[in-house]
Amino acid sequence: MAMFSKACEYGIRASIYIGQQSADQGRRVGLRDIATEIGSPEAFTAKVLQLLVRAGLVTSVKGPTGGFELTAEQLRTVTLREIVVAIDGGEMLQGCALGLRQCSARQPCPMHYQFLPIRDQLNELLRTHTIGELAGKVHDGLGFLKQFS
Repeated sequence: MAMFSKACEYGIRASIYIGQQSADQGRRVGLRDIATEIGSPEAFTAKVLQLLVRAGLVTSVKGPTGGFELTAEQLRTVTLREIVVAIDGGEMLQGCALGLRQCSARQPCPMHYQFLPIRDQLNELLRTHTIGELAGKVHDGLGFLKQFS
């Protein structure tokens, strides 16, 4: 079961790949390379990257030497939480496990108190991990970005 939407999964993976390329080789990467490396359809990847560029989380440069990159500051500061919010919105990170708008401590759903610590842990994880940190793990062989068949 996926926790995030497909768009969000691709957005996170694309950001990490772009971050790895930016940090390792200081190079920009094209859409086709990104889609191939993360195992995602090119047109869908383009839409996801457009959201990330619009949010200022990934940089896009036009022209013959163009492509996508992350600046040193973006590598250091862009968190997973920012990517999730840019693509999926923040509802999952604040809302009820059952999607009930009126769920609260005063009027809890049946899962409220069990879900609250899990949601808080997820928020902490997403808030404290940067793209640069995760790109470093891929670079060091401690993680991968593409499904193997």
